[in-house]
Amino acid sequence: MSKKTAADAAPPAEASGDPVAHFEVSLKELDDIVARMERGDLPLEESLQLFERGVALTRTCKDALATAELRVKNLLAPEENAD
Repeated sequence: MSKKTAADAAPPAEASGDPVAHFEVSLKELDDIVARMERGDLPLEESLQLFERGVALTRTCKDALATAELRVKNLLAPEENAD
């Protein structure tokens, strides 16, 4: 039986749909990874795997924020074809 690592976790949130809908889940996982790494007691290989997962989650969160910002801009923009 092998030890499960972050790299073995469920697929990234962005794989299952709209990244905005999964922002909180991704951010929570990223927070957990940071907390584990800050303890400083992980083997190097596990630290590298967690770092890689953290980078992917950071990108997911940035994409979600950019998508949300675009949605807000579109909602606030005046209608171009208002007659």
